[in-house]
Amino acid sequence: MTVNAHPDFIYAEKEYALAGNDEDKLKALEKMISLVPKHKGAENLRAQLKTRLKKLKEKITTEKKSSKSRKIGIKKEDMQAAIIGMTKTGKSTLISLLTNAKPKISDYDFTTRFPVIGIMDYNGVGIQLIEIPAIESEYYDRGIANSADTLLILIDNLEQLKEIEKKIGKAEGKRIIIFNKIDLLSEDEKRKIFARLSSKKYNFVMISTKNKEGISELKEKLFQSFGKIKIYTKEPGKIKSNKPIILFPESSVRNVAEKILKGFSLKVKETRIWGPSSKYPGQVVGLNHKLKDLDVVEFKTK
Repeated sequence: MTVNAHPDFIYAEKEYALAGNDEDKLKALEKMISLVPKHKGAENLRAQLKTRLKKLKEKITTEKKSSKSRKIGIKKEDMQAAIIGMTKTGKSTLISLLTNAKPKISDYDFTTRFPVIGIMDYNGVGIQLIEIPAIESEYYDRGIANSADTLLILIDNLEQLKEIEKKIGKAEGKRIIIFNKIDLLSEDEKRKIFARLSSKKYNFVMISTKNKEGISELKEKLFQSFGKIKIYTKEPGKIKSNKPIILFPESSVRNVAEKILKGFSLKVKETRIWGPSSKYPGQVVGLNHKLKDLDVVEFKTK
């Protein structure tokens, strides 16, 4: 460097070089510009830094616009849950563990800048999960949080919970508190956290994305949060389908037929059922028969 720079400038320059994201680079650049010596010999350096700052701001603006355009294409499935939490709590690791999504995972803060979508398979049922960028970042998507059926609130210390609850406000989705990184805790620490969350009557689960402890319990809680039932169908003489139809409780045989194909109920000649709502295996029922979770329905058409 040809200018006689202040030690604070040199420190800011190091911050810029080590910055893990554009926001941190922007802050470091602004600090560097403010610390450039005022004499004429530093004018060239100041001009270079300002040019770099302008390009960086343009890049950030472009990415923000891109982020907005990406949100438009999210189609809400029958069951949708949003993963919400602060930076570095393990959101990206969790969605990659539960679904087919492959988000970018790093040691830097605010790695996720766009919503990440994945589908979790639960006994043949597809559940849409969306990882929202960190709640304290400018990329946080309040719209997705407000529309999701269930909010998976991921934390790794209890203090984070109060801040997150303030920011999600009146989002109507059911909430599951997920306390992550229990592999780093002693048994006594885990007991205290469990007691604290229980005393507040939270619906919660304690997990470790590292060793997968608690993941099965989380999947079960997540499916139960939607309040839906699984109904299987079968063709005469064949075994039931592996993929269930998802319906609200108290749904009828007619609802199943219409879910298969609009107008299909008009073609049904006979319906037999097996499962919790049947009096005996293969019971013949009408279209208005109310079904229960795990029932199997067989249709014969006209």
